Amino acid sequence: MASSSVPKLKLGSQGLVVSAQGLGCMGMSGSYGPPKSESAMIDLLRHAILSGVTFLDTADVYGPYTNEILIGKALKEIGLRDEVQIATKFGFKLDDEKFEVCGDPAYVRSACEGSLKRLDVDCIDLYYAHRIDTRVPIEVTMGELKKLVAEGKVKYIGLSEASGSTIRRAHAVHPITAVQNEWSLWTRDVEGEIVSTCRELGIGIVAYSPIGWGFLAAGPTLVENLIADDFRKNMPRFQNVEHNKIVFEQVNSMATRKGCTPAQLALAWVHHQGSDVVPIPGTTKIENFNQNIGALSVKLTAEEMAELESFASSDMVKGDRNGHMQLTWMNSETPPLSSWKDN
Repeated sequence: MASSSVPKLKLGSQGLVVSAQGLGCMGMSGSYGPPKSESAMIDLLRHAILSGVTFLDTADVYGPYTNEILIGKALKEIGLRDEVQIATKFGFKLDDEKFEVCGDPAYVRSACEGSLKRLDVDCIDLYYAHRIDTRVPIEVTMGELKKLVAEGKVKYIGLSEASGSTIRRAHAVHPITAVQNEWSLWTRDVEGEIVSTCRELGIGIVAYSPIGWGFLAAGPTLVENLIADDFRKNMPRFQNVEHNKIVFEQVNSMATRKGCTPAQLALAWVHHQGSDVVPIPGTTKIENFNQNIGALSVKLTAEEMAELESFASSDMVKGDRNGHMQLTWMNSETPPLSSWKDN
């Protein structure tokens, strides 16, 4: 049985209950370099679940495909499926060895069937549109997801990197349980329209990369030690490390004063955004996982929150948050439903 040391909370208003902090699983199967040892990752997943972190975040594109297989195998070995909330995603279609964003109904269904098989489960707890296909009305994509819920293949629906208007249109077709967007001390563009829309509609917020892709944990040292095929090498902010190291240095200094690590401080800042916000820091090391759980015990005053935010104000951070800004919520609008011709 999973530990009760990590609090549970309601994510959104549709009934999903998750651990107050999740675990991002992408790095276990690549992206930050070669895939990690399967046995070591299963050990990490077992440790996470038994520690009370039961909200696991994966996607079909991670690997691709191998991360879902890993999660499925781990859950079979650990044997606590009923205590775990699996979140996975569709939307990056592999075509001629290139990925394209796709929200076509037939693809949505085939992607879901593929994820169910790889995860070796009967139902996906939370199924996200990983990115928004701007060629397909969001109502059309949601229509197929609604059918998958009715068929018992998906329990709850989510969106990732979606704008406020996209969220509203999707929610009108079927209730959205969670919206997952990048949110950290140095990535705060969601704090206006998206957060207010989610709260108005009773939608939970899942924060990915809450430690700034690791930079807020280690600063320049992280960048210096990135291996050749780590995709973060091409991130604009990581290419401006001489400027952005000032942000890390200030966070690190405050963490020292508070007796915690900079990663814990950055994570605690996200936790303090509200009980409807669940960060999903990723790691491949048990010691880093344990450190991340420690963020739940870090308390911040209003003054400390303001001080932290002053370290990473928009004029203090140099570079876009990723190298593919066209795939963010700012570019997630889809055509009106009236334009769709179902062939």
